[in-house]
Amino acid sequence: MPTRHDIRNVAIVAHVDHGKTTIVDAMLKQAGAFAAHQHLDDRMMDSNDLEREKGITILAKNTAVKYHPKDGGAPITINIIDTPGHADFGGEVERGLSMVDAVVLLVDASEGPLPQTRFVLRKALQAKMPVILCINKTDRPDSRIDAVVNETYDLFLDLDADEEQIEFPIVYACGRDGVASLTKPEDGTVPADSDSLEPFFSTILEHVPAPVYDEEAPLQAHVTNLDADNFLGRIALLRVEQGELRKGQTVTWIKRDGTQSNVRITELMMTEALTRKPAEVAGPGDICAVAGIPDIMIGETLADPENPIALPLISVDEPAISMTIGTNTSPMVGRGGSGKGADAKSAVKDRKVTARQVKDRLDRELIGNVSLRVLDTERPDAWEVQGRGELALAILVEQMRREGFELTIGKPQVVTQEIDGKVHEPVERMTIDVPEEHMGAVTQLMGVRKGRMDNMSNHGSGWVRMEFVVPSRGLIGFRTEFLTGTRGTGIAHSIHEGHEPWFGQLVTRNNGSLVADRAGSVTPFAMINLQERGVLFTEPGTEVYEGMIVGENSRSDDMDVNITKEKKLTNMRAASADNTENVVPPRKLSLEQSLEFCRDDECVEVTPEAVRIRKVVLDQKDRSRTASRAKSGK
Repeated sequence: MPTRHDIRNVAIVAHVDHGKTTIVDAMLKQAGAFAAHQHLDDRMMDSNDLEREKGITILAKNTAVKYHPKDGGAPITINIIDTPGHADFGGEVERGLSMVDAVVLLVDASEGPLPQTRFVLRKALQAKMPVILCINKTDRPDSRIDAVVNETYDLFLDLDADEEQIEFPIVYACGRDGVASLTKPEDGTVPADSDSLEPFFSTILEHVPAPVYDEEAPLQAHVTNLDADNFLGRIALLRVEQGELRKGQTVTWIKRDGTQSNVRITELMMTEALTRKPAEVAGPGDICAVAGIPDIMIGETLADPENPIALPLISVDEPAISMTIGTNTSPMVGRGGSGKGADAKSAVKDRKVTARQVKDRLDRELIGNVSLRVLDTERPDAWEVQGRGELALAILVEQMRREGFELTIGKPQVVTQEIDGKVHEPVERMTIDVPEEHMGAVTQLMGVRKGRMDNMSNHGSGWVRMEFVVPSRGLIGFRTEFLTGTRGTGIAHSIHEGHEPWFGQLVTRNNGSLVADRAGSVTPFAMINLQERGVLFTEPGTEVYEGMIVGENSRSDDMDVNITKEKKLTNMRAASADNTENVVPPRKLSLEQSLEFCRDDECVEVTPEAVRIRKVVLDQKDRSRTASRAKSGK
C-alpha cells in the first residue's frame, strides 16, 4: 500500500510531572519553530490558566515540528500530541491516541513507572501501537536508570504486551537541557555524548510507522477534538484517514446517531508549531482543523458524498465519581465576596446565578469533554455530573467559578454498578512513596479506608513504595489526612482498577462541624472563645449565615455556635480585663479540600470570590427535627 514518508504522528504519554510538556518545548525550539528574537515561556503547550497554576496538563493539544534530516533529505512533519498524565483526564488521552500511529512513553529516571504510566501504556498497548521508551530527567541526583528500565519491562509483561511491543527502543534524555542519547549515561548525569535531541528525532523517524493509505479509498476523516474561534466559530480537529480534504469542498457529515448531511468546508488549517495556518489540502495521515460545521461533535466522521463510510466512534472508560452541581441557594447569592453586594456592584453585574445559565454551561462542557456525563435530578435547578475522578470534576467547577457562576456543589459520591445482582463499586490502585518512619501512619490510614496492600518494596534509600487496592469512596478526603500524617513528605497517586463488591460502611471523617447559628459578621472576641472547641475556617469580619460551617469540631458531633458574639462594653474594668489573647490563624480550605471535608448532609457554596461549606438544611430547628426522627426510626 502507498505510504506517506513526509509525515509522522506520535503521542507523548507519561505520568503527571515526568516532563512531557518540557520535552515538547525542547523539540519545538530545536526544530527551528521559533525566530531567534521570540520570547518563549516554559511549558508553552500548557496554555490554560489552570494548567499553569497547577503545573499539570489538562487538555490534550497537538503541535507540529518540521524536522530537517541531517543527511539533507526532504523535511519531515512530526505531529506531536501532548496528552495529560492524570487519569482523571483519561478521555483526553484516549482521544489523543486515536490520532497517532505510535507513542513515546516518558518515564522519570528516579520515580519510575507510576499508576498513570500504567494507565496510558495500557491504552497504547490495547491499540496495538509501537512504543518508544524515553527515560527522562537522567540528571536527577536520585536517578536509578537501570532499575527503572527493568521496572518498565516488568510493566510491559504485566500488561500482556506482545513480542513486537516489548522490543522497544530506549532513549535517555534530559528534557530541561534539550539533550538526548541512545547510550545510557551514569546515574545523576546529563547524557555526555550528545548536545541536542537529534537521537530522539532519529528514533521517532525510524520507529514510528509512516501513515499508509489506499489510493482508491473514498474520503474518511475522524473528528478527535474541538476548539472555538471568535471569527470562525466551532473548529473541528481531525485526522484524515483516507482520501483528501480540500478547502471549499462539500463532504458528508456522519453524526453519532448515524444520520448524514452534506456540509461545506469553509476553512482548512494545518498546525505549525503553536499556530494554525491556512492550507488548501490535507492528505492521508494529516492532522488538520476545519471550520464551517457549527454542531459537529467528537467521534463523528467526514466522508465522501458519493460513498460515505463512517469510522468507529471514540469510546472512553465509564465514569467513577459523581457530584451534584446546582444553582447557588444560600442567603448570600449574588452579593459579592464580602456578602454585602453594594461595594461589589461591578463584579456582581456579570454574575451567572440562574438554572438556565448553569445548564447551558454544562451542555457546552459536554461538547468537548467525552468522559463527562450530565444527568437530571429530582430538582429542576441541580444536575448530577459524572466524571473520571474528583480532580476532573473540581477543575470543571473551578473553571465555571472563574467565569462568574455561583454554584452549590454536593459531596462527591461513587458511581456504582450492579453485576450479577450485587452492587459493585469502583476501586483504585494507589501507589504511595513515603519515608520509612511514616509507614505505620499510612498503613493505619489505609486500614480505616478498607485498603488492601498488594505490594511493598524498599529501594534502600530510606523510602518505601506501597501499593494498595482501595475503594474510590475511601479516597475522597484522603489527601489532606495523608499529607498531615506524612508531614508533607509522602507522594500518592491512584488509578482506576475496575469494580469490586461493595466494601460496606466507611467512616473517613471522625470530627463534626462547627455551624453558625445566626447571620452576622465574625468577631475576634467570638473566635477567641471558640478556638479551643476546634479549628476555625473564617477570618474576623467575614459575613456568615445560619447553617454555614465555620470550623471543624474537636468532637464527633456537630455544634451550633455563635461566631458573631461581641464583647460587652461597660465603663467598669477589672484588673485582668485587658489581658491580650491571640486569635489562632484560621485554616483556609481550597475548593478541593472543601469538597473532601463535606459530609453527606453538607455541601459547598462556590462563588467567584469565596468557597463556603454549609449544611444542606440551613435552619437549626429543621436539622434537629430530622436528626431526632432518624434516631427514633420514623
